[in-house]
Amino acid sequence: MGRLGMPEIIVILVIVLLLFGGRKIPELMKGLGAGVKEFKDAAKGEDKTKAETKTEENK
Repeated sequence: MGRLGMPEIIVILVIVLLLFGGRKIPELMKGLGAGVKEFKDAAKGEDKTKAETKTEENK
């Protein structure tokens, strides 16, 4: 498989827009962003309990 060029990316974006519509895309991006953040936190070895403890200590 070759690299994705600008025409291929545009076609993919148009297909996504047609499938999900303009209103649903922000929700999808928000979910994707939350997933990436959760992945980064897991990669660092931090879990939610540690983050919550740090937040409570700062109050």
